Amino acid sequence: QVQLVESGGGLVQAGDSLRLSCSASGRTFSRYNVGWFRQAPGHEREFVIAISRSGTPYSTSSVKGRFTISRDNAKNTVSLLMNNLKPEDTAVYYCAAEARITFPVLREDEYSYWGQGTQVTVSS
Repeated sequence: QVQLVESGGGLVQAGDSLRLSCSASGRTFSRYNVGWFRQAPGHEREFVIAISRSGTPYSTSSVKGRFTISRDNAKNTVSLLMNNLKPEDTAVYYCAAEARITFPVLREDEYSYWGQGTQVTVSS
């Protein structure tokens, strides 16, 4: 079992940066790939970026070059640094974990564990 808790959301202006954190419980966190999803009002939840258990990142084209993901397995945390934020980045951000061998995993139904989400609002 893995329990995930996101933190770091807030209200920022366009062009600002924000760092989200995903803290995990359990001693086997290093066995999981971790992904970040987001859900904007009126939209379905969508995949944003992920990091493999070995630290390989993968991101969608919409955030490539702006968002950076990293992990510290010793601290059971995954960080998401978001630079040059845009109003269209406004959403609830969720971290999720899965233990599949393949990477990246883009479908949310293939993730086993989810956090409760953290709101990111970017004003123009």
